Amino acid sequence: MERYNRQILLPEIGQEGQERLKKARVLIVGAGGLGSPIALYLAGAGVGTIGLIDDDTVSASNLQRQVLYTEAEIGLPKAIQAQKHLKALNSELDIRAYPVRLTDENAEEIIKQYDIVADGCDNFKTRYLINDACVRLDKTYVYGAIRAFDGQVSVFNYKGGKTYRDLFPNEAEMLSMPQPPKGVIGFTPGLIGCAEANEVVKIICGYGDIMSGKLWYIDLKTLETYTILL
Repeated sequence: MERYNRQILLPEIGQEGQERLKKARVLIVGAGGLGSPIALYLAGAGVGTIGLIDDDTVSASNLQRQVLYTEAEIGLPKAIQAQKHLKALNSELDIRAYPVRLTDENAEEIIKQYDIVADGCDNFKTRYLINDACVRLDKTYVYGAIRAFDGQVSVFNYKGGKTYRDLFPNEAEMLSMPQPPKGVIGFTPGLIGCAEANEVVKIICGYGDIMSGKLWYIDLKTLETYTILL
């Protein structure tokens, strides 16, 4: 267990926590700016089964923030390339690639195979889809969202707790909103993705204060943060 020695030394994890990580199954929806750090750090921590679902291909404009990929992979499927990188990082893990979009037709069939779903997507429709499937299947949903220099993180449906619809109850209104500007600094998804991975590991190992029923926000221009109750 030399690979995991530094985290096993932590009393919050220890040998028992490492075994829990090995047995855990986490699905990451979206292998882009958020999905990259989530996947890298969960693989590094030793999460035994990681699923990656994304129907997009790598583009040059991704490389500024999607740190899983290289210039040589431009034009190739993100899910497949991410799988290769994670296996190279940690060959002991079961890394599953789904080079498709999450839809009403496949969501439950895919999500039911996992314990936790981590949000790496960039649109309201997919988040409602994840949320509703997790509620029906009693799965925990670790949520993250970004814009420009700010981001937010929460945990939904944890032990029957608050859901995404408690944060945004009016789906029709949210879906009718115009698309936000695409500008973003690479650090924003990096930080928020790491925060999501942190919540996933806390949930698996059973330590810390889970962000269930709360929403954490950070502004990277000022490093101002706050947490609100849902």
